[in-house]
Amino acid sequence: MHPIAYYQQVVADYFAQTAVTKEPKNLYDPVNYILSLGGKRIRPVLTLMTAEVFNADCRAALPAAVAVEVFHNFSLVHDDIMDDAPLRRGNQTVHEKWDTNTAILSGDAMLILAYQHFEQYEPATFRELAKLFSKTALEVCEGQQWDVDFETRNDVTEPEYLKMIEYKTAVLVGAAMKMGAIVAGTTTENANLIYDFGRYLGIAFQLQDDYLDAFGDPLTFGKQVGGDIIENKKTYLYLKALKQANAYDRERLLQWFAAQPEDPAAKVEDVKNIFTASRADAVTKEAIEEYTLKAFDTLDKMDITDDKKALLRAFGQNLMKRTV
Repeated sequence: MHPIAYYQQVVADYFAQTAVTKEPKNLYDPVNYILSLGGKRIRPVLTLMTAEVFNADCRAALPAAVAVEVFHNFSLVHDDIMDDAPLRRGNQTVHEKWDTNTAILSGDAMLILAYQHFEQYEPATFRELAKLFSKTALEVCEGQQWDVDFETRNDVTEPEYLKMIEYKTAVLVGAAMKMGAIVAGTTTENANLIYDFGRYLGIAFQLQDDYLDAFGDPLTFGKQVGGDIIENKKTYLYLKALKQANAYDRERLLQWFAAQPEDPAAKVEDVKNIFTASRADAVTKEAIEEYTLKAFDTLDKMDITDDKKALLRAFGQNLMKRTV
C-alpha cells in the first residue's frame, strides 16, 4: 500500500489530464471547474486504498474512484444552490460563477458522467458497482431531504439526526470503500465489512465536522466557525445541549435558534457557552470516539493481514485528529 498523498496524486492527475471538452461549453465548463477545485478527495482515495488492501492494483479501481468523486461533486453543486452558498473550497460556487439553471443542468450531467465510468468494467463487475451506486445515490438524496426537513422542525430526535448524517455523508464513504473491494474481487463478507468500516468512520467524520464547526480553530478549519449556529442547524451538539442543559440555558438556546441577529457573533459565543456548560461538547467527542471504535471493531472480523488492519486503523485515527 502507498501513502495517502500517492492516491491523491493519482486522482489529481486523472482530472488534470481528462477534462471534458465536448460542446456545449456552458454545460461542461462548470463540470471541469468544480472538479478542478480539488479538496481532500477522501472518497476516491478510499476506493483506491481499499483495492490495494484486497491485493489489487489501485489503478484498476480508478474508474470507480472517479465515479465516486464526480458524484460527490455533483451533490455539492446542487447543495450549494439549495444553501445559496457563495463559496466552495475558497472559490465561487458554480451557480454564482455561471447561473442557477446552468448549475442545475451541469450537476445533472455529472450524475450521468459518474455512471459512465463504470462502463470500463466487465459486465459482472459493472452490474455490482452500478447496483451499489444507485442504492447509495438515492440514500444521499434521502439524507439531504431530511436535512432540509429538519430546518423547520423543532422535534428532531438524536436517532433521526444520526440516520440523516449516515445517509447524507456516511453511506458514500462506505460505498467508496466497498467499490474498491468489488473491483479487487474479494469475498462478499470482506466487502460488507469494509463498507461498515467506512460507514462508521463517515458518521464519526460528520460528528467531528459538527464539533469543529463550533469549536474548531478559525485558522485551520477552512470554513466560518459557528456557521451551523448562525444557520440554526440542529446538529448533534444542539440536540445534546437541548437535552442536557438546565431550564434557563435551554430557553436561551431555543430563543437563539429562533432568531437571526444582525450581528451573529454574540449568538455564536453564547450558544458555544451553552454547549460547554451542558457538556454537549464532551458528549459529542465521546460519540466521535464511539463510532470510530465501531469502525475498528470491523477490522477484527476482516480476512486481511495484520499489517493492513494496522494501516486502516492508523488512517481512521488520523482522520479523527483532523482540524480541517
